[in-house]
Parts: sequence; structure tokens; C-alpha cells
Amino acid sequence: MCHNYYRSAFPSGENSVFEEEKRLLQAHGHEVRTFEKHSDHIGEMSLLSKAFEIISIPWNSRAFAELEKTVRNFYPEVVHVHNFFPRISPSIFYTKDRLSARVLTLHNYRLFCANAIPMRGGNICTECLDKRSAVPSLRHGCYRNSRLATAPLAVSVAAHRKMGTWQNQVDAFICLSEFQKELMVGAGLPRHKVHVKPNFYPGMPEVVPWQARRPAVVFAGRLSVEKGLVTLLNAWRMWGDGAPELRIVGDGPLRQELKRLAEGLPITFLGQLSMEEAQLEIAQNMLQILPSECFEGFPMVVREAFAFGTPSAVSNIGPLPSIVTKGVSGMIFEASDAASLISEVKAAWTEPGLLERLGAGARTEFEAKYTEDANYQQLHDIYKEAKDVAKFERSKR
Repeated sequence: MCHNYYRSAFPSGENSVFEEEKRLLQAHGHEVRTFEKHSDHIGEMSLLSKAFEIISIPWNSRAFAELEKTVRNFYPEVVHVHNFFPRISPSIFYTKDRLSARVLTLHNYRLFCANAIPMRGGNICTECLDKRSAVPSLRHGCYRNSRLATAPLAVSVAAHRKMGTWQNQVDAFICLSEFQKELMVGAGLPRHKVHVKPNFYPGMPEVVPWQARRPAVVFAGRLSVEKGLVTLLNAWRMWGDGAPELRIVGDGPLRQELKRLAEGLPITFLGQLSMEEAQLEIAQNMLQILPSECFEGFPMVVREAFAFGTPSAVSNIGPLPSIVTKGVSGMIFEASDAASLISEVKAAWTEPGLLERLGAGARTEFEAKYTEDANYQQLHDIYKEAKDVAKFERSKR
């Protein structure tokens, strides 16, 4: 299993999924070794080393050599990559040993989108995916609003399209939703290699009884523009008298602006909490809300809401309306529309017994789709298909 950990200052669902899947495989008797890099280490490097990391985003020769040595000593049946940005790179799919099936989980859209999230200027943008070109990202400076910062990412996207990396060097891709699958196939991935496997929640947590819950709504995530928090706070202002407490977990660049917008409203900013504390908030409140205005992968907070029997209110964008079922496990509102948000949430909040029934529906969804056992079987089946594809590809050479 291969993974580049994101900086620890910004809690990452991808890091958690990598660790949980590793434990899941080990619990089922698989021998697992890991190949890991950490973005935290970049801050400790010399300027020359940092420059090497930047220019190596399209092809990191050191990571290639290190992984090739690891594979040669271990002879794995499967090499499963989660995140290769920024310190590993797609070079690792070219190691000489072709006895291993190559699997890549797509936690975002980075294969074809330099920004990883198809969003520009606060709006959805799929130009690079639709045109199958990295030129628009370079023209707009999509990554960190900088053409210079975008350049190595755009080069990586363009180079690996040209080299056929995703057509020829990967035996199975794992998308987190059908929505993501269709978008990535449309952008160029071979359909027969793309599978859908959502995230899972480990264990079987107890559900907090409804009468013991706090009568509040919780948001947990990064405080950034794509999460739709300005729309959320505008909706709370529209609600007026009778609005429940809104508890906001997380930190990010919009924190100060959001605090200004929240003045006089029943809104509590809890800041960055540990994973356990954040999950406790989801478990102990009566509703979770996710007003995203971007294409999510499979938000960790949604699988947690399912596990804890907490209903979710989500925007109708990307995969969210296919994950949360309206009237069964939650409610759905128009993205970027405060009036729609408040209409759906207020109606559910004021109807006696509805939130409790939706919470029970969320837990039923969890037990059917998002447990460890269900996820392991899906992962095992994907590995089997990847091995069959790899064997077939070798036979043609």
C-alpha cells in the first residue's frame, strides 16, 4: 500500500482511509507492507531539496527507485496506491515488476484536474476534464491561484495523458461514487477498469438515544469557500427566531469571515477538534449538514453520520444526492441556495419525529452498505479483477 500523507495541520480523510484499509486487510489475514511519504517533511528540507520535490511532481525518480526496491524484496500480489501527490508521483506505476496488479484509489480528480477539486473562482469548473487538456488550468492558474504553482501539476496531467499511464499502467481504479466514476471515465479512464467502492466506518458504534441528543445541527469540515458555509450562515440568518444552535467543527481560511457573518446568530465555533471529538459531535447532535458547492468524493462525515444514526442534510451537487436518500436517511437542498436550504431543513426540524426516523434510516443504510465486512468483500473482489486484468495484459506482451 502506497500513500503520501498530507500535512498534519490539515486533517485528511484520505490519510484515515489509507490507515483503515490497511488495518482491514491485516485483520483478514493479508500480509501488508506500506510505502509512505509525508508532506510534513517538506518544511524541514533545504531550498534545493524543496526545488527537487517541486520539479519531481510529474516524475519522482527517487520514489520510483525506492518503490521498485520494496516491490523486488516483497513480491506483492497487489500494489494499492492511495495518494501519490506531491512526493511520490505517478512514476511508481512504471516499476519493472509486472507480477503485481496495480490499483489506484481516486480520492479526488487530480489525474485530470490540477486543482484536484474541479472548481475555479468559487464555481464548478470541469474544463480540463471535458477538453481532456491541462492547458485551461495553466491559463487560469487553478492551483493556489498561481500559474507558477500550477505548472508542475499541469505538466503531470498532460505528460501522463500522453504516456498512456492511466490506460496501460493501472489495472483497477477505485472511485468513491458512481458520479465520480462517470466523470472520470468521461475524462479518459478506461471504463472496464473503473470500480466503485465507498468509504466505510470501522466497527459498529452504539447509537446515542434520541432523547439524549443535543437539539442542534453540526457541520464538520474545512472552513473554505467550496464547503458552502457562507450559504449556510445566510440561511441561518433567514431562519430567524427558533433556529437551533449550529455547531461548526473545523478551521480554515474563512474562519474570520464566518465569525463576522455569525454575529447575533445561535452559532458556536468549536475550532479544530480531534477525530474522536468531531465524531462525538456528529453522534450527539440531531442533524448533520453538508452544504458543499463543489464535487466531493465520499465525505467521511457522511459515512460517520450513517454509522451513528444521525440524519444528513446535503446539497444536490456531485455524488451527495446519490449517497443520502431524501426521506430515508436525510434531506437534499439546492446548492448555493440559502432559501432552499432553510426550507428543507426547517421543514424537517419542525415535523415531530421525522429526524429520529431519518436517523434510523441512516443507520440501516450503514449496516447494509458501509460496514467493514461489506467493504472488505468489495475490495477483495476489485483486487481479484485487477489481478485478472494484469495477467491478461502480461499475456499480450
